[in-house]
Amino acid sequence: MRFAIVESGGKQYRAVEGTTVDVDRLAHEVGKTFDFERVLLMADGDAVSVGNPTVSGIKVSATVVEHVKGPKLISFKYRPKKRIRVKGGHRAQYTRLMIDFIGKPGEERKVEAKEKVAVEKQPKAKKEATKSTTAKKSTSTKKSEKK
Repeated sequence: MRFAIVESGGKQYRAVEGTTVDVDRLAHEVGKTFDFERVLLMADGDAVSVGNPTVSGIKVSATVVEHVKGPKLISFKYRPKKRIRVKGGHRAQYTRLMIDFIGKPGEERKVEAKEKVAVEKQPKAKKEATKSTTAKKSTSTKKSEKK
């Protein structure tokens, strides 16, 4: 499995190819592709490259999927015997990014056989789960009709 540690907005995130990452709001439009400037670490199986402070020659490209708001956080200040009660809220704004590529520029990704099998099995498992739930529902309705 190939992953990288990238820095965005003063925070570090673990980026894995094909997954999404929520970072602080970026000034990029939805659908645009960009590269992270600071890649701190890159790991591909047993091969690990650690930067000092960044890894040179490694590119992590991402596509902006959407801009979202985080959960509402409520702050409440209370001072007893002084009639001070202040309630406030905050919702952080995030940008959801799809990690497209991790590696050297111009390099094509070699997908390992294990990763192909894992990707192929996921959709089948979801289909089987929906079939089993519909089968359970139909059997429970037949029992209630017999009574």
